[in-house]
Amino acid sequence: MYKYAVGFSKTGTICYTSHLDIMRLFNRVIKRAGIKLAYSHGFNPHPKMVFAQPLSLGYTGLNEYIEIETTEDHEPGYIAEKLSELMPPGLDIKGCERMAEGRKTLAAMTVAAEYMIEIPLAEPVDMSDGEIAELYMSQDRIITLKKQKKKKVPVEIDIKPMIRQLQVSQQDGLIVIDTVLDSGSISNLSPELLIKTFTERLGIDTDRSEMDVTRKQIFFE
Repeated sequence: MYKYAVGFSKTGTICYTSHLDIMRLFNRVIKRAGIKLAYSHGFNPHPKMVFAQPLSLGYTGLNEYIEIETTEDHEPGYIAEKLSELMPPGLDIKGCERMAEGRKTLAAMTVAAEYMIEIPLAEPVDMSDGEIAELYMSQDRIITLKKQKKKKVPVEIDIKPMIRQLQVSQQDGLIVIDTVLDSGSISNLSPELLIKTFTERLGIDTDRSEMDVTRKQIFFE
């Protein structure tokens, strides 16, 4: 079997296509390209492909990755070219790399992700960019509620240790947050929790539906 990491971007209206539907789309496109995916064994075999990190509905992704396993060897450039020819608007293939045998999966190697969050303002915040960031990050703890898979009720957590970097700027009627957050199986912080605690701290009442979130990059160990 042969493993490849395919890089792509997800922009425009296709950002509102669900993670599961994007997975199905990749499966169809790969089949149409004549590339034979490997399948898992067992009662319900499924194609061996997985995203480095799922992208939330409505998020733009500039540098996303999907890992695929094939039954035949191909040049990475061939895979990238074939998929590029068949992808719908908004899904652009950026490249393909062969993964070394025995290497961890992309999901297992993910440690962080960089996001840009754009929040429209009814009126400017009367502070400098640095003062806004300081007001938020100077808190000893940033407490919020987070849903846990194995627990029926949300639990209280401190998200501050999961914020690796945070910068703020005001531009064209927006507050723009550039931030690097823990991401992956060991520690994972959703931008939604940062948005919630940030807007509460600054007293911003912009509706969540008016905000835009872009994942700019995924970082691997």
